[in-house]
Amino acid sequence: MEYSMALTFSLVGVAVVITAVVAMTFFWPMSVVHLRDRHPQVHVRLGGIGMVAPSTLFWLLAGRYHALHDPGLNGLATPARIALFGALFGASNALGFGFAAWMLKP
Repeated sequence: MEYSMALTFSLVGVAVVITAVVAMTFFWPMSVVHLRDRHPQVHVRLGGIGMVAPSTLFWLLAGRYHALHDPGLNGLATPARIALFGALFGASNALGFGFAAWMLKP
């Protein structure tokens, strides 16, 4: 792999992270408000206002919202889950290819 290709893939990873974070800012707060309004017991168990608490994000990544059988919540939380996966994937690619570009730098 050449330096320029590794750097390009690293920058694409950064672009994926930015896109995913923007998608998370659209869908995750709406999901949390839906939880607060329709499932207050789950909202309290997740930490109330801890939208970016690690335990809450793990709950989202694991797809535990499906157990509530709420189609409205599924419609909001599924894009947030996909965006969170995209952010993690993009960050790992950006770091991996960034390290490769750093090692290949002429």
